[in-house]
Amino acid sequence: MQADYLITHATVVTMDAKRRVINDGAVAVKGDSIAAVGPADEVAARFAGAGRIIDARGKAVFPGLINTHNHLFQTLLKGLGDDRVLRDWLASMTFPSAVYLKPDDTYNAAMLGCLDGFHSGTTTMVDYMYAHNGPGLSDGIIAAFRELGIRAILGRGTMNTAARYGVPAGIQQDVATFVADFRRLVAAYHGADNGRLRVWLAPAAVWSNNREMFLAIKGLLQEYDTGLMVHVSETPFDREATVTEHGANDIETLRNLGLLGPRTLMVHCVYLTPREIRLARDYDARVSHNPVSNMYLSSGVAPVPLMLASGMKVGLATDGAASNNANNMLETLKFAALLHKVHDLDPTVITAEKILEMATIDGARALGLEQEIGSLEAGKKADLFVFDPQRSATATPMHHPVSTLVYSADSRCVEMVMVDGRVVMEDGRVTTVNEREQLAAAATAAQRLAERAGTIRLASTRPWRSVAY
Repeated sequence: MQADYLITHATVVTMDAKRRVINDGAVAVKGDSIAAVGPADEVAARFAGAGRIIDARGKAVFPGLINTHNHLFQTLLKGLGDDRVLRDWLASMTFPSAVYLKPDDTYNAAMLGCLDGFHSGTTTMVDYMYAHNGPGLSDGIIAAFRELGIRAILGRGTMNTAARYGVPAGIQQDVATFVADFRRLVAAYHGADNGRLRVWLAPAAVWSNNREMFLAIKGLLQEYDTGLMVHVSETPFDREATVTEHGANDIETLRNLGLLGPRTLMVHCVYLTPREIRLARDYDARVSHNPVSNMYLSSGVAPVPLMLASGMKVGLATDGAASNNANNMLETLKFAALLHKVHDLDPTVITAEKILEMATIDGARALGLEQEIGSLEAGKKADLFVFDPQRSATATPMHHPVSTLVYSADSRCVEMVMVDGRVVMEDGRVTTVNEREQLAAAATAAQRLAERAGTIRLASTRPWRSVAY
């Protein structure tokens, strides 16, 4: 049989139903899909005439990581919002910056964030573009997705009731404007590039949109084969503001609106109560866990072990790079594991294996894409990465591939990345764009945006702040 690629003699971490780890394994790729996974000798016998044979001795092959939540425009804002709680971080830096965004900014920001993602083994990126001061901002992000060749979901966001909470009028939109642009984006991009691109609905938060907007979103969700992402109970402020706006908490409001269900991805969920977790589980709503952002903004620790014990589908994410300050999923793996261990004072409360599930097959389930991605199985899309521990002292030795990836990984070890059967990074270098040029363009865009928005002062006049006792 013919195959385009045969990656052989690797430790293959399949993430299949049996969670097989094949010590001398192989993955055959034909077109955009995985043709076979199994012991190296068996797969090689079937695909000896592969177009390219990659000897991966001493290396591991993993399913591509799935970043279930991001705000890619924020990659241009790194380091401007340090040491602030969420509400102050939004009011003093993020919202003022968003008012001045241009399509070139969102393009350069998405390039930068996805390049960081590739280097950390990310093959699926979910972007939540909630700030719109004019047309074309989503198109800039999608243009970067298409050039890079990444699998991606663009969440077209909206806010229309947030003025009372300090959101600038310049990034709010009325219902008609939002609906028209969502329809345009779906017509232009949803399902494009061999199905790699999808467009979802993304109200910024439950408190930042009124009933009229949510009913319009409900109508669009029923009309189109798409999904919904929304920030839920990230901080006590979110919960209080939602009650003020809708008369009930986030979960109850979504249920009352008919928007709590399997096509709903709830982001953060830091302050969900046990009752709300049960309610969300009963409606099969999904969760994106963002541990680094929650720590960075001191928002709190999401009750993820309780969610998992209840049977909820929980994926992992970086969140935007202005509250992280990276798009490095390898960092997220380690932080997610350690955060819950120290919070619960229990090293067994969450394991390395569970963390990898959350970043792969559980992330796919959170997006409703588990039939396509999330594991290395014949018939699924060929989204994967090759990990070489000996590219870094940090990851050497590799006694067990899952332990090494979660606790000892270094982005330098991500040697090759494949999306949809196409090699997008090889020997640690992105192949689809000129990375050096893109990094320089992003740095220039970030400087110009900070100057336009006036947020450059947050860096240029930043005092030396030591801990106050």
